[in-house]
Parts: sequence; structure tokens; C-alpha cells
Amino acid sequence: MYQRTSIGLDVHARSVVACGLDGETGELFERRLTPNHGEILGWIRSLPAPVAATYEAGPTGFGLARFLCAAGIACVVAAPSKLQRPCGDRVKTDARDARHLAKLLHLGEITAVTIPSVEQEAARDLVRAREDVRGDLMSARHRISKLLLRQGIIYYGGKAWTGKHEAWLRAHTFTAPGLQIAYDTAFDTMLATVDRRDRLDTAITAMAADSKFTPVVTRLGCLRGVSTLTAFGLAVEIGDWQRLTGRSIGAYLGLVPTESSSGTSRSQGAVTKTGNGHARRLLIEAAWHHRQPYLRAGVDLRRRWDKATPAARARGQQANRRLHTRWADFDARRKRAVVANTAIARELAGWCWSLAVLDG
Repeated sequence: MYQRTSIGLDVHARSVVACGLDGETGELFERRLTPNHGEILGWIRSLPAPVAATYEAGPTGFGLARFLCAAGIACVVAAPSKLQRPCGDRVKTDARDARHLAKLLHLGEITAVTIPSVEQEAARDLVRAREDVRGDLMSARHRISKLLLRQGIIYYGGKAWTGKHEAWLRAHTFTAPGLQIAYDTAFDTMLATVDRRDRLDTAITAMAADSKFTPVVTRLGCLRGVSTLTAFGLAVEIGDWQRLTGRSIGAYLGLVPTESSSGTSRSQGAVTKTGNGHARRLLIEAAWHHRQPYLRAGVDLRRRWDKATPAARARGQQANRRLHTRWADFDARRKRAVVANTAIARELAGWCWSLAVLDG
């Protein structure tokens, strides 16, 4: 895009520091504004046109970018990790940050992130709320088990956190009043967290069955380890699959190895872990399912296949066989399981992409 004035916005919760750079005269226009969108738009329209603006992705979200785009102002949201900063620049202020963004936009050196739609962002918030509850539930369960462990009480009745285990937990009482209150509080917290998780699971299942993400969720469900929650999470976190390719999605999700090469030497390390960490975790967990022998599809997988098209089912079966074969090769070579699983997750990301963009 061409713009005469490049605008950098350093956006905070209570203030916005703006800097406009006139590409023809080199003049700088600087102003401290409130976060009111109307005030920001009015100042931008007072600058020499055409104009374009940018600000860093952060906790303030994408509302300002959507507002400016709707008003006819080109606005890109910059990826903070991709911003080039001089290594000798040790002074950081809001005004300098805004000026730096304006210069990078003028030079075309801004790496933009995709601005999600309101519907996609709402669905993403739902998925991440479920992710937060998952962590809360793990912490609540740990508090109960460690409190009992300090009293020398250990469960030997089979798998923990089942109905039988819950009945065992309910049966415990303590003579010390303080200990009993602490135990009751921890147990009630755990039950409340389970209820929150179940309500979120119900909401995600309903949205996955009837929303614009449903076709992608249905096709992704043809893969082992990718049930409704995982498929919906990947669909809303990645959003527009067409902007990626089967080769680039691994790098986008941080599943490719780091590299430091110079001359004839080449050194690779751990995966980069850049990009969307939520989607990366879902793929890592799903990849473990492909280690088990793939003799026949289970009941749940066949139910998901029944909802998909023949082309998606065929692609899913091909992926399931291929990924299990890769796991078998890694096991035969005695590859470390966590390293092998990361490689499987990287290839699984490519298969997910091929299903997401599949026609029909």
C-alpha cells in the first residue's frame, strides 16, 4: 500500500502516543491522545493524506484496528517479536516507540498479524477460557492430593479423579477444625472448577456443531487425537488457513528447529516455540495418539467419519496410517519419545492444513 503519512501508535489502556511521518517532507506530527477511537480518528484525518497506521499487538486487542479499517484508514497490527530494533538503542519511551513504528511502516518493514473477526475472536476467547479452567482444575486437584499426602492418606483404588475416587474423597473427615475447613474448601473449589469446565465444554460443542467453523471442525475430526475440542481449538486459533501452506504451518506454530549456520557449519537446536502456543499444545497432545497401533478405527473416530465427506475420510485415513508408520520408525530407531512426538506434531500440522483447505 502507498501512503504519504505513516502513523505509529503506541497504544496503552489509558493513553495513546501517536507519531505521524510525512514521507514527502520528513515532518513529524506527534500527539498524546486518549484511547477514544473518535479522537484518534479525528487526529489521523488532520494529517496529509493518504495515511496508514500501525500499532503493536497486545492486551488492548484489535478493536482500534477494526474501527480504523471501517473508517477507511489502512491499519496494520504489528507482530512485536518481528519488530527490528537497533541493538545499541537503550532508551525506551512511548514517544520513541511511536516514532520507531512510523519509520518502520514508512519503510515497509512491518510484519503484520492477522486481524480476527469479532466472531473468531469471541470463539477464541471461549477456547482460551477453557484452557484457563484446565489449568485451574489441575491446580485444584494438586492441592487436594498434596493436602491428603501430608496426612499420610494415599488413594490405591485405581485411576484417580473418577466417580469412585470422588466418593472416596467425600468420605474423609478430620478432627482438627482448621484442617477440615481447609479440606472442604479445596474439595468445593475442585467441584466448582469441574462444573465450569463442563459448561465450557458444552458451549464449545454447541458452537462447533453450528457455526462458520463447523466444516473445518468436521474435516479435522477425521484424524486420530483430534476430537471436537481439539478441532475447534485449532480452527479458531488459526482462523484463515489459506494464508498458510503445508510447509509453512510448522514454522508458523513454532514446531521447526532453531538453526545457527555459518559457512559450511550447520547447527540445529530445539524447536523455536514461536507463534500460537495454544495451537501448538493441542497438536503436541494429539500427536501422542498416533503412537498406538492403527489396526481399526474406534467408535468415536467412526462417528466423526460419518459426518465428513468421502474425500475428507480418505485423507484422514491416509494421515492416520502415515503418522503411525512414522511413530513406528522412530521407536525402532529408539528415538527419544518427546523429540519424536514433536516431529509427529509438525507433520500432523501439515495434515490438518490439507484437511482444512480441502474442498468438499
